[in-house]
Amino acid sequence: MPHPPLSIDDLHAMDRVGALALSPDGTQVVCSVTRSDMAANRLHSALWLMPVQGGRQPRRLTTCGERDGAPAWSPRGDRVAFLARRTQDGEADKTPQLYLIAPDGGEARRASRFAPGITSFRWMPDGRRVLFAAWTWPELSAPRDRARPARPPVGAPGNLGRPGVSLKGAAAQARRHQAFVDRKETGYATSEALYRHWDQHLPQGRVLHLWLLDVDSGRAVDLFEGTALELPRTDAGPAAYAPHPDGRSVAFVHDPDVPPRPAGRWALSAIELRSRRVRALVDDPQWNVGAPAWRPDGRALAFTAAPIGQRHTALTRLSLLTDDDHWRCVSPEAWDHDVDGPLRWTADGSAVLFGAEERGRRHLWRCDVASGSIDRRFEGGWLQGFDLQQGQLVVAADSAMHPARVLALDTAGGPPRRLERFNDALLARRQLGVQREVTLTGALGDPVQLWLTFPPGVDPDRPPKQKLPLLHVLHGGPYSAAGDSFSLRWNVHVLASRGHVVAQVNFHGSSGFGFNFRDSIMGRQGMLELQDIEAASDWLLQQPWADPARLDASGGSYGGFLVAWMNGHATPGRYRRMVCHAGVFDRVATFSADSFLHRPRDLGAFYWDDMAKVLAQSPHGAANRMATPTLVIHGAKDYRVPDCNGLAYYNTLKARGVEARLLWFGDENHWILKPQNARQWTDEFLAWIGPPPSRC
Repeated sequence: MPHPPLSIDDLHAMDRVGALALSPDGTQVVCSVTRSDMAANRLHSALWLMPVQGGRQPRRLTTCGERDGAPAWSPRGDRVAFLARRTQDGEADKTPQLYLIAPDGGEARRASRFAPGITSFRWMPDGRRVLFAAWTWPELSAPRDRARPARPPVGAPGNLGRPGVSLKGAAAQARRHQAFVDRKETGYATSEALYRHWDQHLPQGRVLHLWLLDVDSGRAVDLFEGTALELPRTDAGPAAYAPHPDGRSVAFVHDPDVPPRPAGRWALSAIELRSRRVRALVDDPQWNVGAPAWRPDGRALAFTAAPIGQRHTALTRLSLLTDDDHWRCVSPEAWDHDVDGPLRWTADGSAVLFGAEERGRRHLWRCDVASGSIDRRFEGGWLQGFDLQQGQLVVAADSAMHPARVLALDTAGGPPRRLERFNDALLARRQLGVQREVTLTGALGDPVQLWLTFPPGVDPDRPPKQKLPLLHVLHGGPYSAAGDSFSLRWNVHVLASRGHVVAQVNFHGSSGFGFNFRDSIMGRQGMLELQDIEAASDWLLQQPWADPARLDASGGSYGGFLVAWMNGHATPGRYRRMVCHAGVFDRVATFSADSFLHRPRDLGAFYWDDMAKVLAQSPHGAANRMATPTLVIHGAKDYRVPDCNGLAYYNTLKARGVEARLLWFGDENHWILKPQNARQWTDEFLAWIGPPPSRC
């Protein structure tokens, strides 16, 4: 008997490999592993320890926490720090705190008691202190006559120690946090432009500050106290700051605008820990920078830089700041790829490693900083994460045929070594469909990539006599891609389990195909993409295994926008059914999104300046032609594409007498994350596109 196909319950039974970190000597790797509890409707994360050279099985390092994550080894390798919310000594954490555990086991110890909570952290080189980012009420340390001090001049100390400044520290933050938690009113009042992101209202009076924690005493000091400096509100991760190898200063990225605005740029500065003197490193309105990483000798700083002054869609390049305060782009302009952080230096300081996409895959690349030459160090699949210590390299990578695995790569070469077998037993009991990659001619005569995933048991070279239904799955972004990756939400094997051939088009605008391909859709969104999708549909319908009466389309986020766009612009009756998840329906109403200043740049106009141009790129402008039955899915906490879009789309279809169904989640954001909600999402999706065809 053949094994059954993959199901949504199988996805939630899998171990999900997350962040990983190598020990300083390169002999052990610790990573977070998340498991889903469908019955309890929640996720659990723990840390696992794996020997790099083998000989011992991976072992679970933490057991008492529910969401242990973001592991990082101390510089001496004697402790692993991580973030968690736990109960220890009768005290329950209300916000994420820093914990320490010895790699040889034992119980973890809470190292922080910072009431507002810690969002990310990095070890200082001395192994005694930790940098961390936290949402902070800045006025608690402001001059008494001003609520928000002006930014101190670059090269001068902050307001620390000046007359009229009250330095209140972590204790004042704790008191304010408790008052915030205990408040009875629920209204949100703000004068900020950058006031909410993804599914949270920001900053609610707070900004992201950089703090310094003594891990033995628990004493925390606000490094930005008395200044108007703040870390980027939309990215509180550890890639935003980097301690110098000598431990005397910290490089960090920040928004130079006061107050910050959506669609702004980031600058790069450094702060001396003793004097609190702030020095600008890179602050150019023509460039957006990020992901600082010091060379091991401390005499150069690598970072990413995008020439947004030329075009807001410009690709990010690897750049280098030397000790003479001059910076330059290292990666050649002709290397038509987007450099992603984080960055990792080789031990000798000659090269930098980073991830970058290329034609539906994400590889690990190595750039020689002297020559600018770039080559692949590890080939995906899809690189999810990596770390490098003492010449030892570990990666977490998946492919369309398996979830993320942890692999070790030796400097001497040879094939990667698997360090774990978390999901092998489950996958051995399931049958996955064959995947193929096709290139076809799309809009503007450009080559367009198409991924195909066949139903389990179907050989595309010897297809069954019975025709197979077809399902487009359109990716979001648009600056992302359908890749050789194992999605835990839009999993192509689960979607193909009812007999569909799943097609994923990397339409114009997709990432990993160069700048021109990415930039081509600006000011005409939906137009080139539809030509690509239609070209893919034409190709699909020409195949001997295709059922021309069962061509469906689905998509989420930007893919949801495209589905709604197709409903009003494709030939009526061409598509049998559609699924629109979190898609833009009304471009004007979507000005309520957290990205309200990003989208006009993509559209090429503000709606009050050129309403005709905006409406020409809005699905609702063609509502009078919409006739395809559609399942509309949306979450109430979606601030990227507010749910007014999904509700208006559903209501429009109902008002027009078009068959439609609504699945609305009051407790989910742009993604559907709770296990039982994910199961409902999948059940509704598969039921909408219909049961598999009857077997003769």
